[in-house]
Amino acid sequence: MLCITPVVNTVSKVLDTDVQESEFKLEKGVEKSCDGQNGKSPFERKLNEHNLFSSANPLFVTWKIGRDKRLRGCIGTFSAMNLHSGLREYTLTSALKDSRFPPMTRDELPRLFCSVSLLTNFEDVCDYMDWEVGVHGIRIEFINEKGSKRTATYLPEVAKEQGWDHIQTIDSLLRKGGYKAPITNEFRKTIKLTRYRSEKMTMSYTEYLAHRQHHHFQNGIGHPLPPYNHYS
Repeated sequence: MLCITPVVNTVSKVLDTDVQESEFKLEKGVEKSCDGQNGKSPFERKLNEHNLFSSANPLFVTWKIGRDKRLRGCIGTFSAMNLHSGLREYTLTSALKDSRFPPMTRDELPRLFCSVSLLTNFEDVCDYMDWEVGVHGIRIEFINEKGSKRTATYLPEVAKEQGWDHIQTIDSLLRKGGYKAPITNEFRKTIKLTRYRSEKMTMSYTEYLAHRQHHHFQNGIGHPLPPYNHYS
């Protein structure tokens, strides 16, 4: 799916090379699995149905690692971007430039999961509680204790995965945004909150290899792709 095929040297070259060659197929539709219908994945057909290939959307790319799927990087934009250029840019940025983590290394590739979230249905709400856990992502804007405007966001799945209620999510998001003072209910009421939804799709490195092998044979090459020897 996304730029993750190994190439010698740095993971930067791995990702950059694969985006250019479209080997991981995210630039062609963020595929998870093919179901035999013209070689397109269910999500790719959904993108076509909603005309998202030709439209511009905010998007986030999230990397997780290991069996417990620990966060390994997540960066995106609320500016509407063309799907192809947005995926190219934020695939690399989230893998290599998330300041919370060191850049990805070659050794991590087999344990990675990559998710792409296309953000839709933005709504400004008056009440900071007016959103649904597991359904809406939220973006908050607030004035910190130093008088500076700050923003922070959680994608729709975050609160549900963490088992948080509305207050826990808001408070965690305030801390994520750098708010250090005590959090009171009166302060929560000053938050400007925007809720949104997303179309999310995920692929593991293992699924990518199987997907690549499938397309290798579809393209008429009669012998299997060689394994990535570094991990064999």
